[in-house]
Amino acid sequence: MTARTTASHPRRPVHTPGAPAHVPEGPAHGPEGPAHGPEGPAHGPEGPAHGPEGPARTPAGRPRTSGGRARVAPSVRALARAALAAHPISLEDVRERAELLDRYDRCYLVPAADFLDIAARLTDPHRDEPFRALSIGGRRWFGYHSVYYDTPELRAYHDHRQGRRRRCKIRERLYQDTGERQFEIKVKGGRGQTLKFRRRLADRAHALEDASRSFLTRTLAEVYGTGFEAPQELTPSLVTDYTRATFVADGQRVTADAALVCRDAAGNEVYSARDLVLVETKSYGHLTEADLLLHEYGHRAAEFTKYASLAALDPSLPAHRWLRSLREAFPAAVAAG
Repeated sequence: MTARTTASHPRRPVHTPGAPAHVPEGPAHGPEGPAHGPEGPAHGPEGPAHGPEGPARTPAGRPRTSGGRARVAPSVRALARAALAAHPISLEDVRERAELLDRYDRCYLVPAADFLDIAARLTDPHRDEPFRALSIGGRRWFGYHSVYYDTPELRAYHDHRQGRRRRCKIRERLYQDTGERQFEIKVKGGRGQTLKFRRRLADRAHALEDASRSFLTRTLAEVYGTGFEAPQELTPSLVTDYTRATFVADGQRVTADAALVCRDAAGNEVYSARDLVLVETKSYGHLTEADLLLHEYGHRAAEFTKYASLAALDPSLPAHRWLRSLREAFPAAVAAG
């Protein structure tokens, strides 16, 4: 997929109801302190990223300048502006209106300028039902740190690459403000939808503790039957960090991710393009208003998953179905490989 800007859609000023006109250089702070979003707590784009594998490095798209100050990627600034421009929605209302643990996902790779236009139209208060931005304790954008687990042969990676109907992804997600951690399993349902299951981890618990392994075995047996063998020898295969904002309408959710950093077990890193926003639409099956608007701007759903970044980290891995999107998401890494 080639992301592009459609000239017939002039840029619209971002309307900011009750929010400051400028985009802050650091995290948004609120009087209630940190909390968690529909997938966990988070921090602003300037905050530190810490994870189960140790402190993360400077987020993607924000190289250190000679003075030691980090520059904010255009994608992060666009994400923050869009979130501040929207009316807010609380975590409780998100769970009530669009929790979507059983859903269909579509992924788009969108330039920051296009994303700002699209978000402004989706969140326009004059719409019949404008999308609202998740707001927790005054915050509108959040940090996510995930550790994926796979077998030494990368069974999960290859099952996904080959499009196997019965497959799973296993990860630990750390929500950085509160330290809350979730052990998560994502599988494909019988209709091709994404099913997500999770259990909360205690502060010092190992992600693959016995209770997690039992949860994994039980979940896969319930979804696929006892004939599906749960992976046993699991080790960390990929670490990801990124900044996210979430936009919600009834039965629809749009997540926008920026400044994606991916790191493999050997410590190799790839950084997403600085002006790229990874947009995912989540619904009960139909094309959403966001999908239709993305199509209007010339964007089509991409063959992409964050786990495919393993191929950008290791060019020897087969990744034919993802190559086009990997070139767009990680142009410097793929060109070097």
